[in-house]
Amino acid sequence: MKHNVILVLLDGLSYQVAQHALGHLQAYCRAGRAALYKLDCELPALSRPLYECILTGVTPIDSGIVHNDVVRLSNQRSIFHYARDAGLKTAAAAYHWVSELYNRAPFQAARDRHTADAALPIQYGHFYYADHYPDSHLFADADSLRQQQAPDFLLVHPMNIDDAGHKFGLDSPQYRNSARMADVLLAEYIQTWLDAGYQILVTADHGMNADRSHNGLLPEEREVPLLVLGSAFSLDPQAQPKQTELCGTVCELLGVAHDKPLCRELLK
Repeated sequence: MKHNVILVLLDGLSYQVAQHALGHLQAYCRAGRAALYKLDCELPALSRPLYECILTGVTPIDSGIVHNDVVRLSNQRSIFHYARDAGLKTAAAAYHWVSELYNRAPFQAARDRHTADAALPIQYGHFYYADHYPDSHLFADADSLRQQQAPDFLLVHPMNIDDAGHKFGLDSPQYRNSARMADVLLAEYIQTWLDAGYQILVTADHGMNADRSHNGLLPEEREVPLLVLGSAFSLDPQAQPKQTELCGTVCELLGVAHDKPLCRELLK
């Protein structure tokens, strides 16, 4: 069965903070309408390598996107490629590195910031290039794409949690409050998206440490949340999804042919 999917990537959100800071999303879990899982991110625990991992199911050492300064198009098949090639509509409101991975590299703001091209893997996009670009604007960008384009697959990727972590560290009010604010912003949209028939996954690329960085093996750097909401999910508490299985799981929800690993236990 084919479903429309929204993937929310809360950049830099550690699982230990997600457990207590996402009050609205946790309310869905308490009501039996969502489930929260803990994932270990792949290595290295860096953003661009893990965007590639989440969206293609390929580990950084195999994709070749091994650090944040690898500026080139991906040579892997992503969710965007599978969906576009199946005749579905794709969209993203995301950091410009996502555009560089799947549309055009290097990013040129005047050309690439606002994208509308059915031939590209990400057909419709709003891409930002400042880490402090307000999450409130990013979520509005994303819902504008949803309302105007009705994409089958939409990536929503805000950056303020990660930005706060780099400025103030894991154990700071600023970092925790950025996570709480992302939850408040999601509260504005989650039920509307569910009512529109979307299956929703909320996750993170990596976590954050007390040194205001990430790239190591500490649990707070590697452990990230995955929340799933929607009628297609089993909400099985015994499911053990992996970060490399998110791409295949989303493709399965979209009903598109793929050759990626997936977590069947997440799905009904």
